[in-house]
Amino acid sequence: MPGSSTLTDAYLRKRADLLRFFALRTGSAIAAEDIVQDLFLKIDGIATSDELRNPEAFLYRMGSNLILDRAKQQRRQAARDHAWSLEGAGHGPEPIAREAPADEAMASRQRLERLLAAVERLPPQVAQAFRMHKFDGLSHGEVATRLGLSRSSVEKYMMAALKTLMREIDA
Repeated sequence: MPGSSTLTDAYLRKRADLLRFFALRTGSAIAAEDIVQDLFLKIDGIATSDELRNPEAFLYRMGSNLILDRAKQQRRQAARDHAWSLEGAGHGPEPIAREAPADEAMASRQRLERLLAAVERLPPQVAQAFRMHKFDGLSHGEVATRLGLSRSSVEKYMMAALKTLMREIDA
């Protein structure tokens, strides 16, 4: 090739090998293609001297340095993005709301209201056992003792309550 340099000649001979090598190093054929193209842009027009003993090794080193540069750039970008995320919020002029979006909050409130209304419609003893277990945090045995029931009855009440509540909430 007229006007081609030693590096460009080595690049053209080794392009497929460079692609495979960088694809293995990066884990991505697309990233490898980008590296190889960036490498060509860097070497195109570079005047090489005869002191360059191994142009192929030089290309692999330059490409490896490009990979390292990209990794550093990605880490800096991730750190910058994290600073702007909700975890890093609070450093700007206006605080970022940490609450759920309004539509999600409203939907959750409506589900809770349906649940509480459904609990009120349960038979009195079933509702009381459900409240003691789910709201007060008592075990089935503790609920049984306080209500003067068998543990088996409390478990049956809980199953009945959960079936009814799931049916009403999902409706």
